[in-house]
Amino acid sequence: MPISQTQGSGSLATVIDEHLRWLTQWHRAAFFGSETGLTGPDAVPMPQAFIQWMRQAKAQALTPQPAVERLIALHEQLHRLARLMLTRIHAGEILSLAGYEAVLDRFDEFIQQCRRFERAFSVAGSGIDPLTGLRNRTGLMEELARETSRFRRSGHPFCVALCDLDRFKLVNDTYGHDAGDRVLVAAAAAINRGIRDMDEAFRMGGEEILILLKDASLADSLGVLERLRQDLAALPVQLADGRVLHVTASFGAAEAEAGIEPDRLIERADQALYAAKHAGRNRVECWAPPAVAVLSA
Repeated sequence: MPISQTQGSGSLATVIDEHLRWLTQWHRAAFFGSETGLTGPDAVPMPQAFIQWMRQAKAQALTPQPAVERLIALHEQLHRLARLMLTRIHAGEILSLAGYEAVLDRFDEFIQQCRRFERAFSVAGSGIDPLTGLRNRTGLMEELARETSRFRRSGHPFCVALCDLDRFKLVNDTYGHDAGDRVLVAAAAAINRGIRDMDEAFRMGGEEILILLKDASLADSLGVLERLRQDLAALPVQLADGRVLHVTASFGAAEAEAGIEPDRLIERADQALYAAKHAGRNRVECWAPPAVAVLSA
């Protein structure tokens, strides 16, 4: 049962406004604590509007949805990092650039996610896939553009991976579309649980899910994806009649490189996914440049 537009978007607007004021106070505490009297780890209390929004979400059974769980996790990470920075400053440590940027990155992601929920409440399905609770294509290119800009600015790598459930059509044909929906929901939840806190998952359509692995090399990403593959293979999906299904998934991954555009990066991940399917399914493959034939004289 969704939260009503009045409860959802209205209260989230309050959450955003309150957090913008909170960030100003946090800056005052972090940089001018002795002058403003805002000292110590609890100098800037956590805003309460989001806590109230979570209570509404729980009352209306929305919290099990992966997108809501992601929003709650971002909120917890933001305030944990912000409090940690104030604790260190209070202990006499110098505010590090990496720690400061970590707080701002989480703040930006939290606010962006709140705004996506606002749009989803005001225009049904505009940013959140109604079946799986994952974000849909609406915000994908925006998020990829942000990550590409961060890569160009910092040089920190990131990867894109495509996950496709193996023989999904057979599930629908054999057990019906309700069973297929249950498989999709269970798989999306497992992926959302299994990715790192900073990563994002998007439903591309059908049984295909795109995973954006932030600040991760290809080696880092392959470790995450292999764990996801194993989690999905071990996942029991209970059908309405009590039967239990097990499914597998194939993954294709590609790492960003200088000058590559987001569309092209997705194409490379798709090529790697194609290779995984044709190599037997239930595996992880990464994109590699095609071999160049050398002709002898």
